[in-house]
Amino acid sequence: MARHKVEICGVNTANIKVLSNEEMTVLFERLKEGDPFAKDDLVNGNLKLVLSILRKYNNRTDNMDDLFQVGCIGLIKAIDNFDLSHDVKFSTYAVPMILGEIKRYLRDNNSIRISRSIKDTAYRALKLKEELTNQNGKEPTVAELAKLLELPEYDVSIALDSLKNTLSMFEPIYNDGGDTIYLADQLEDKTGKNYALEVRIALKDAISKLKEKERYILTERYIIGKTQMELANEIGISQAQISRLEKSGLDNLKKMIQ
Repeated sequence: MARHKVEICGVNTANIKVLSNEEMTVLFERLKEGDPFAKDDLVNGNLKLVLSILRKYNNRTDNMDDLFQVGCIGLIKAIDNFDLSHDVKFSTYAVPMILGEIKRYLRDNNSIRISRSIKDTAYRALKLKEELTNQNGKEPTVAELAKLLELPEYDVSIALDSLKNTLSMFEPIYNDGGDTIYLADQLEDKTGKNYALEVRIALKDAISKLKEKERYILTERYIIGKTQMELANEIGISQAQISRLEKSGLDNLKKMIQ
């Protein structure tokens, strides 16, 4: 319907070409062989993939032209890194990368800032809360969390409250030990389309099968937004090791998502 259309300056979204799977395969083979025009054709033929993701942000005050450009950066990265040999649909591979670029842009341009120390306290408390809930079958109190974290109860309460005030669509709101549910999963999709549902199901299943350290690093990097250096300092290993584990986790996800 018209109200769901994403308006992008200088782009006639109604006439964007959509490539078939066969055309995509041919173009990726041409790209691999060094054809300089294949990449442009792949980008232009997948712009509707970016637009379909931007529909989720149509009611935001952000400049949609900017979000479109950011989404296109994610699309280009997906094209550059896509491997036909894994027998994965390009859209399945590209959606998380496009979403990742958009999420990082929105996070980095958020006008509300929370100090790193408060965020770290909040995430430590959330992680501990999740572990105790899974272990005991009930949520611990703030006082119990504070005692185990060896922090003042007030500090833990303020940290958790500050995180709630800036809750992202992509914050984890439930985890049963492997299958994480994000706030975005609980929001009504008024477009009437379930385009991303298969992607989310495939990703959740694949993530749950990763090694624990790989899963933790990917979650901290792409959901919480920590840098490789922050994770290296937290875990006590080198940044190069974090980078290798991150790449290994992403490679394993690519292999498992069919």
